[in-house]
Amino acid sequence: MKQGSTVYLVGAGPGRADLLTLRAAQVLAMADVVLYDRLVSAEVLSMARPGALLVDAGKEHGRQEETQRRILEQLDFYAQRHRHVVRLKGGDPCVFGRGAEEWQWLRERGWEVELVPGVTSALAAPALAGIPPTFRGVARSFAVVTGHACAEQEPDWKALAAVDTLIILMGVARRAHIARQLMAAGRSAGEPVAFVENATLPDERVVTTDLAAVAAGIVEAGNPAVMVVGGVVRLRERLAGSLLEAQDLAPPGTR
Repeated sequence: MKQGSTVYLVGAGPGRADLLTLRAAQVLAMADVVLYDRLVSAEVLSMARPGALLVDAGKEHGRQEETQRRILEQLDFYAQRHRHVVRLKGGDPCVFGRGAEEWQWLRERGWEVELVPGVTSALAAPALAGIPPTFRGVARSFAVVTGHACAEQEPDWKALAAVDTLIILMGVARRAHIARQLMAAGRSAGEPVAFVENATLPDERVVTTDLAAVAAGIVEAGNPAVMVVGGVVRLRERLAGSLLEAQDLAPPGTR
């Protein structure tokens, strides 16, 4: 290993700074450089050491591979010049965040790497909105899957249709396609669906509907959002109680 520098792959959690792990807060407090993704909140960034260099490493749509190569080069560049380099990713670095790929690349080049896991939005976003991934008598299994895939990397929706709760990340743009695939694989058209937008942040919004409405393309949802499919969505009214907004009580497909 190269001496003197460490690159920290840090999970920023789902958004709110108070959902960071203690180790993540410690690492940010001593960072010389922080390369952060677009989903990292300003509140979390404010916890970086005063004077630390903050580098926006967010990916542009359609240029992800080009941007990823630049990020790797930047990590190498800053590690040569600073002792504590933080790669800060929303959620958990190893849950559809390419953190393990960056880890491998850095290790191959001789850099010391420390992984700091984060609270993944796949679980935190639905749960904090009153939608737990499992619940006795309702769901005994769950799966987390990416909705952002090329045709040759399309998830096996037929196999996934057998899982009680499906949690889909990066699926907003393809939500109608995903819903149609799940219905074709045997999921009920009336099965409840939720989109949790901007989880844990002041502008959080939860949209609840059903698969048929999503498949018909009449459900509005914005990025970033976690999509949840399954009976646990019906628990939201019971668990969230007075926190529910009026829009969440409207008929499916209208909210």
